[in-house]
Amino acid sequence: MSNSLNIAKFGGTSVATYLAMKNCARIVAGNQATRIVVVSAQAGVTNHLVSIAHTPLTSEQIKDTCQAIIDIEMAVLNEIKDKASVADKLEDLFEELRGLANHEEILHRDDLKDQLQSMGERMSSLLFSAVLAEEGVDTLNFDVRKVLRTDSEFGEAAPQVDAIGELSEQLLRPEISNAIVVTQGFVGANEEGKTTTLGRGGSDFTAALLAEALNADSCEIWTDVTGVYTTDPRIVPAAYPLPELSFEEAAEMATFGAKVLHPATMEPALRKDIKVFVGSSKEPEKGGTWIMRDCDNEPPHRAITRRKEQVMVTVKTPKMMYAQGFLQQVFGIIAKHKLSVDLVTTSEISVSFTLDNPANSVAQRLNKETIAELETICDVKVEKGFDLITVVGNNMQTAKGVASRILGAVDDFNLRMICFGANPHNLSFLVSEEDSSAIVQHLHKELFE
Repeated sequence: MSNSLNIAKFGGTSVATYLAMKNCARIVAGNQATRIVVVSAQAGVTNHLVSIAHTPLTSEQIKDTCQAIIDIEMAVLNEIKDKASVADKLEDLFEELRGLANHEEILHRDDLKDQLQSMGERMSSLLFSAVLAEEGVDTLNFDVRKVLRTDSEFGEAAPQVDAIGELSEQLLRPEISNAIVVTQGFVGANEEGKTTTLGRGGSDFTAALLAEALNADSCEIWTDVTGVYTTDPRIVPAAYPLPELSFEEAAEMATFGAKVLHPATMEPALRKDIKVFVGSSKEPEKGGTWIMRDCDNEPPHRAITRRKEQVMVTVKTPKMMYAQGFLQQVFGIIAKHKLSVDLVTTSEISVSFTLDNPANSVAQRLNKETIAELETICDVKVEKGFDLITVVGNNMQTAKGVASRILGAVDDFNLRMICFGANPHNLSFLVSEEDSSAIVQHLHKELFE
């Protein structure tokens, strides 16, 4: 057995079907260093669970949605050679799913929503461990809630890193010498043992947290694309995968909308200097992107990202002129609600800033509360329908001509806010959602083609 430790994470499309799981199982069995596998819910399952948790449905609609989930799981079970090893456990999970989905308070209690939304990962990890066993390796389906300790902010729980480290050493490390451990992404538990979730896309974060807890050498993120691209290939067909990225570049890309990476994934990797690999489970032979502390080549522009559903908030008060403490009050309210602000511009009597506002998210709820509180101290104007475009690179404030080249490429469009120079890795601007695809295409052509 290899002395180095690798943790492999597989996304929803990678474990969507029995054949897809088979591909992943071969990748795991082919790397002796892989001792822990983290899986997402199968593609489509989380969306069904979210609709039950957030939408008022009739009992008939709930029954149909549960059945749609069960059909996805059964399609895999029916292909597994040793069905008996998992059939009963899977049926128990179906029972729990039906019970939670029909709970009279499911729409009003965040703890129940988290319990319900953890079901997808719990089912897929059970099935994947059975598919992996078919490759002739010893496997163990492990409940990540034993080690992934979080706070009690249901829906977007924050991990307790020290506790995760201690529990992983105690309960997880002894298991990996005897078997390949298959566990759940996105799911955790608070001090009382109540199920929590890490927010949408949290499976990458889980893999990175476990890698940090066990001092792993590498963490692989297997998805449906061959690495991290220069931009979203669905917007620009000429986009291409990048062989390498620095942690800083990857963190900027993840924060500003690169869907391949979860924004928090880079933090644990950076703290322990763990290399991260991103590749396609469908085409592992094509390689992918390695993310590390230092790259051989760090160009002024590396990639373009887009983050949709942004809100621009402008606060103003006639009293702001020469008034001390107003900004402190505004940002104190934002901090109290645990929101992060990306772009900020100020003038003598007003401040504008952007907030991320995805539908059905914790952020959307907090935005409403924050805005209500801001209205008690000043005039607030909220504008929607924006996307945030970011060019990510290196030494952008000091390299000659970089900013003028980027802004020159978009001079036919109206930019609402521009943020540049706060760090050397990005230039961001807020644009109307109608223009954003065309802007990304123009920028990519100018910078990368």
